[in-house]
Amino acid sequence: MRAKQKKLVIAVSVVLLSACAQTQHSVHDAGMMEYAEKASAKTMVRVAPLVMPSMVAPVPNLIENTEKYQKIETNTVKRVAQEPISTFSVDVDTGSYANVRRYLQIEKQLPPVDAVRVEELINYFDYHYPQPKGAHPFSVHTETVDSPWQPQAKIIKIGIKARDIDPKKLPAANLVFLVDVSGSMDDPNKLPLVKKTLSILTEQLRPQDKVTIISYASGEKLLLEPTSGANKEQILSAIAQLKAGGATSGEKAIQLAYSEAQKAFVQGGINRILIATDGDFNVGITNFETLKGMIAEKRKTGISFTTLGFGVGNYDEQLMEQLADAGDGNYSYIDTEKEAKKVLQRQLSSTLATVAQDVKIQMEFNPATVKEYRLIGYENRMLKDEDFNNDKVDAGDIGAGHTVTALYEIIPVGQKGWLADPRYQPSKKENLGKQSEYGYLKLRYKLPSQSQSILLSQPVVVSSQSLSQASADTRFAIAVAAYGQQLRGGVYNGAMGWNEILNLAESADQPDPFELRAEFLDLLKQAKNFSSDQVRPK
Repeated sequence: MRAKQKKLVIAVSVVLLSACAQTQHSVHDAGMMEYAEKASAKTMVRVAPLVMPSMVAPVPNLIENTEKYQKIETNTVKRVAQEPISTFSVDVDTGSYANVRRYLQIEKQLPPVDAVRVEELINYFDYHYPQPKGAHPFSVHTETVDSPWQPQAKIIKIGIKARDIDPKKLPAANLVFLVDVSGSMDDPNKLPLVKKTLSILTEQLRPQDKVTIISYASGEKLLLEPTSGANKEQILSAIAQLKAGGATSGEKAIQLAYSEAQKAFVQGGINRILIATDGDFNVGITNFETLKGMIAEKRKTGISFTTLGFGVGNYDEQLMEQLADAGDGNYSYIDTEKEAKKVLQRQLSSTLATVAQDVKIQMEFNPATVKEYRLIGYENRMLKDEDFNNDKVDAGDIGAGHTVTALYEIIPVGQKGWLADPRYQPSKKENLGKQSEYGYLKLRYKLPSQSQSILLSQPVVVSSQSLSQASADTRFAIAVAAYGQQLRGGVYNGAMGWNEILNLAESADQPDPFELRAEFLDLLKQAKNFSSDQVRPK
């Protein structure tokens, strides 16, 4: 099917160019050949027109980009007098960052707005928060600094650091590799990269760990029954045999994966399915909400569901991110072997071992000191206020060693904010609370396999610190947030443009052993170059 598509695109391209040649006698044979070659190279996503004399009409895109993203409405500004409480679930996913990077580095264009989830960009990086002490599995740190976006505004940064666990000391793992081998995976950045990614994970396995491998296309196949990590050659051999071909029936394969995971269930251990796919389910149950509901029901078995996304053109990012959320897992987009090593080698403990479940954050702002606020990112993680104390409501999990960062921008009382002052509701000038606090921060979480949540709380004190005096981690996190906001249109970035974002990121220079921050600076520069002359893909 793919070969036929390529031949069709080349044929159509040549026909169109021939028509142009008959009308405009200045088109040369060499130009036609060059365009045909470019058409062949671009069939996977779109066909770019050859730069030709302006009198020649451009050739339209011939291959539709069918990538899917969840619609995100940016969080709006809230009045503390009307909505003093903000509640949301933590998010440790990082897939949006890698996917945005792919658009900038490989596609050479800005990403679709809905591909940008600001909290996932921020949480892609590790921050140097203090290790937890005492009974809680994570520490909580706050810092308040002047905002670079709005005059007189402040940014409250909430930083969470989960306890590190040496990968050698992880509980025994029962892992099911669920691999999409349908025809849509027959591209260099799909199945070959999947095989490399799973091989990287296999090399980390210990004798007490077990791996099951299931492939699926038009049907599902149990390729490898539970096999000890001591038998790496056997596991790697099964991975090497994976070949693409057929339609994509994901629903039955997911059912089989849970069934096999249950058979090999390790009490008190890590029980996790890792699905590697482009998310293009086209046979069986393909309805998004039905698949999500099925995964949400299955998480009650104690088996988590992690999604590893691959590929371009037909990538269903919405499905991948939401299935991981429903399955108490995490979502990563694997665009390079380097990213595979980050997720499944250096961050293996974070990816596999959960230290806190259903982690919810609730911020109550003090009307005596805060006039307005907005939460940056976490749009699809918002919870109702009453959900915070309800242990039946699911929320995000935190893995060993994970850091989670959340940012609020606030307008202190007495300062001009985003919202117009009301005409018929005079502001209350009396002291409504403690003048020494901006708000009260509360977190709820459950220990693994526990049903009752634990409460952790602390005040956020009023403080005044310029952005230049802030910690390097805070300056960097705000720079990444500004980058995300700019990619989403820059509505809340004020006068801060690409140059100012770059300067702020460069001011937060720190040891960068894996060159992730250096790469971020390059992405900033690429986004700046693309922003002036490109139309975003829809």
